[in-house]
Amino acid sequence: MIGTASNPAIDQAHIVKLNEHWANAIRTRDLGALMETYSKNVMLFDVIEPLEYQGIDAVSRRAEEWFSSFQGPFDFETHDVRIATDSDVAFSHSLNHVRGAKTDGQQIDMWWRSTICYRKIDDKWMVTHEHNSVPINGATGRASLDLKPELKPSPIESGTVGSDVSGR
Repeated sequence: MIGTASNPAIDQAHIVKLNEHWANAIRTRDLGALMETYSKNVMLFDVIEPLEYQGIDAVSRRAEEWFSSFQGPFDFETHDVRIATDSDVAFSHSLNHVRGAKTDGQQIDMWWRSTICYRKIDDKWMVTHEHNSVPINGATGRASLDLKPELKPSPIESGTVGSDVSGR
């Protein structure tokens, strides 16, 4: 996987590379490549039941289910990515988008919020927690699945990835 150093700018660059690897693994449905970004004790809070997925095996099964729910290729994008790092802990948040045809023929075009926590384990950044969510409509109590963000230039593309958690 990707080694790290203690320099905040270098650490952020490694997290960017890890996120690019993660997103490409999703786009290509490469379960092995996706799972190598997660720690063995990862915790996932997803938009799909159950309340939590604990451990690499549960997260792998969830990813496999998600990949197999699509027929043919699907689009996956991350937008408005922000990354903060410290010496051995980091987090990112983004707006994620998937578009494609499900195996039941339903077309999906969905945005959700994602927060990912990372730890430097054996000098490599690994995903230790992933939290995906959608807002709910306060009046109906139902998930708001048709919301679309006002897209801004990606900080990764513009070179302004964020600041580390210590405020440096």
